[in-house]
Amino acid sequence: MNNHTVYICAGSNIGDKVDNCVKGIEALKEAEGVTLALQAKFYKTEPVDYKDQEWFVNTVVKIETGLDPFQLLNLLKEIEQDAGRTKAPVRFGPRVLDMDIILFDDEVINGDELEIPHPRMHKRCFVLRPLCDIAPDISHPVLKKDMEQLLSSIDDNDQKVIEYTWD
Repeated sequence: MNNHTVYICAGSNIGDKVDNCVKGIEALKEAEGVTLALQAKFYKTEPVDYKDQEWFVNTVVKIETGLDPFQLLNLLKEIEQDAGRTKAPVRFGPRVLDMDIILFDDEVINGDELEIPHPRMHKRCFVLRPLCDIAPDISHPVLKKDMEQLLSSIDDNDQKVIEYTWD
């Protein structure tokens, strides 16, 4: 089985946000054919696009897997459903758990069900900030810029990202 290097963003803004992300990552780790390699810090992040909702908690994990991109997508959807995620009434609205494939090796996929690299990752501080914790030097396979370059090119004022601290 071929091992692929994959980066996944996990986020939540309903209920115990950190715990929702932790449980999603645990379910991912326990899945057959998946090994957790690295995890970024947790961040409190301002909502993007649909602003009238609670702030999110986000992190990024690096996994090694023998699954293909579509098998992994199905696994992530199962994990989200098991966490209690339902079809959101509002696009980019509140969610118990959101897990997205950000990068899958250097693959580029432009399908109806799946786009890799994630089509908005380069515009999202909540993805790039934690991704820079664990992989600042990896290159975006389409834009040919590393994650630090992409992060520094975003106007931060619209997207607050604060390292999560436990009170």
